[in-house]
Amino acid sequence: MTGDAVRAVLDGLDEEQRAAVTAPAGPVCILAGAGTGKTRAITHRVAYRALTGEIQPRHVLAVTFTARAAAQMRERLARLGVPGVQARTFHAAALRQLRYFAPRLFAGRELPELVESKARLIGLAAGRAGIRADRTLARDLASEIEWAKSSLVEPGDYEVAAAKAGREPPVSTAQVAAVFTAYERVKRSSGVIDFEDLLRAGAWAIEEHPDVAEQIHAQYRHFVVDEYQDVNPVQQRLLDAWLCGRDDLTVVGDASQTIYSFTGATSAYLVNFARRGGGTVVRLVKDYRSTPQVVGLANQVIRQASGEEARLRLELVGQRPDGPQPQILGYPDEPAEAAGVARRCAELVAAGTPAREIAVLFRVNAQSEAYEAALAEAGVPYVVQGAERFFERVEIRQAMAALRAATRTYVEGTPLREAVVEALSALGWQPDTPPPGGAVRERWEALSALVTLSEEYAVGGLAEFNAELSRRAAMQHAPTVEGVTLASLHAAKGLEWDAVFVVGCSEGTLPTPYAKTPEALEEERRLLYVGITRARQFLTLSYAASRAPGGRQRRPSRFLPVERSAEPVVRERRRTARDADGTRRRMIAVPCRVCGATLTDAAARKLGRCADCPSSLDSDLFERLRTWRAGVAATSHVPPYVVFTDATITAIAERAPSSEAQLIDIAGIGPRKLGLYGTAVLALVGGANPTDLLPELQKDAAQEDDESVGEILS
Repeated sequence: MTGDAVRAVLDGLDEEQRAAVTAPAGPVCILAGAGTGKTRAITHRVAYRALTGEIQPRHVLAVTFTARAAAQMRERLARLGVPGVQARTFHAAALRQLRYFAPRLFAGRELPELVESKARLIGLAAGRAGIRADRTLARDLASEIEWAKSSLVEPGDYEVAAAKAGREPPVSTAQVAAVFTAYERVKRSSGVIDFEDLLRAGAWAIEEHPDVAEQIHAQYRHFVVDEYQDVNPVQQRLLDAWLCGRDDLTVVGDASQTIYSFTGATSAYLVNFARRGGGTVVRLVKDYRSTPQVVGLANQVIRQASGEEARLRLELVGQRPDGPQPQILGYPDEPAEAAGVARRCAELVAAGTPAREIAVLFRVNAQSEAYEAALAEAGVPYVVQGAERFFERVEIRQAMAALRAATRTYVEGTPLREAVVEALSALGWQPDTPPPGGAVRERWEALSALVTLSEEYAVGGLAEFNAELSRRAAMQHAPTVEGVTLASLHAAKGLEWDAVFVVGCSEGTLPTPYAKTPEALEEERRLLYVGITRARQFLTLSYAASRAPGGRQRRPSRFLPVERSAEPVVRERRRTARDADGTRRRMIAVPCRVCGATLTDAAARKLGRCADCPSSLDSDLFERLRTWRAGVAATSHVPPYVVFTDATITAIAERAPSSEAQLIDIAGIGPRKLGLYGTAVLALVGGANPTDLLPELQKDAAQEDDESVGEILS
């Protein structure tokens, strides 16, 4: 029976997974890429060792980062015939041990109460430090204190440690240190502990109490740690205390998915574990989640990575059947991007993809509003993962109240944006002065989204704008049982969908402008990699050339691939934009025909290539076009650029179109100009003399003028 059970554990494993499962006792590092079956590998490893008699299930402690992952691991082990393994999060394991040993550790008393939210205590501590902390600032101060405690930094050492780590706290480091000090005092006087204390106390119990250590070490002899790239110093200290110098430890992780360094997590433990000798290192690279096309794009993005994590990057190999090519789509502005993504979501749902199998992933939660609104207007249900809906955020509710109050003093004719900015200024928001990252930054971004909405809203004044906000809020509060998932890239880790849209892939959004060091930029690259690897079949990366219609131009993210490959990335050639009056129009977005880079500059789009890419200009054709253009302009009494711009005639001279279809493919030549000048231009390409073409053109131009006058008179 045992032999059959062992064979069942090994059946269906690929060669790499089998190597991980059957690795000898001792330190084992499993480097597992996205979709390579890491949970399968580690659960089967525990089951294999238990069923072969090498270990006893009750002596195993498997540590995960979420309760969901722990429950999944226990369930899988039970199905494999190995119940009794303790699979818990770091915090749950520490809490269980401390509660058990509390009478010995706390002089007969129970474990102090665990505080799940620091907000109230942070508020009291900030007051004692002379700082007024609203809810948003309190959240950021809590995050900063959590980083310090997770990094084993004491209050007195915070300022130096924060400077070395390049932290950008919401207030000065001296003020954070003061709040940190006061927080620890308030916490002690209240007789409570927080989650970071829980881990430190778990380590302290073993390090300072030999009887406790002896009992824990006798109970737990074999350890497994999932997502090892996300371990922070206080978690590693607890793990070291559990191990007590023993080496029966299996860790699994992917350095390319290190995306939580802002919380104190570090991949250094995984990197050093894999690099030091004396253990077994197994690489899982066969991706069973995504199509080879999605896997290829993921590899292309992470291949450019640098730094310590890049030393352990894995070249994934897709195992699924071929699927559609990922798309990289450019839009003129963020509203157009949101509308385009919503439209494509609707198309997928109509074609049979369940809404729950579609996700829209973004860099920051403040981006969700545009997609909530666009999906609602497109009639596509959605759910927001790991964050409040936009109109449920406290600052948005406060802003809407302030905007309603502002209607009492609103003067008709005042520009809407100006009125909105003035109302939001009363809440402490200021344009063009974004604060550092964190909750304060998210609050600023959310309020900025309201200003952007006011810029797009072209009908009526402040009262009408308030009505529009109320309409949007009502639409987005509608209950949804199942829908497209809206989530940040951080919240998406560990999840997967059939179709994924990674939006906002523009410089200044992904990467964020606050990624100022090489290490921070590499983490932004890894965020994109995580987003890409969430997709099973359909993947779209999109960017907007500006935040608002007519706004300052931005470049696509530096992380987007620009080189042509054997299976080139599909790029959308036409984009939807809106004119000032809301009318939809079509924009051209083409890749450079030389290097493949996406062209966002208008002149480059007309040329069809980057300005610094080599030109194939036919100089004789270019001169014929210039001569002809000058004659047409003189006859029509217009400047030459009205006929064709320099960029357009340069593109014609470079591409030498031989048909109307090829001619209209050149940016700057639409149906009207094709009708007016197409025959002449194609004749010029064929070698015709410019002056021979002018008489016919004069007649066509006169006819066009007559038709225009007729339209005006009618």
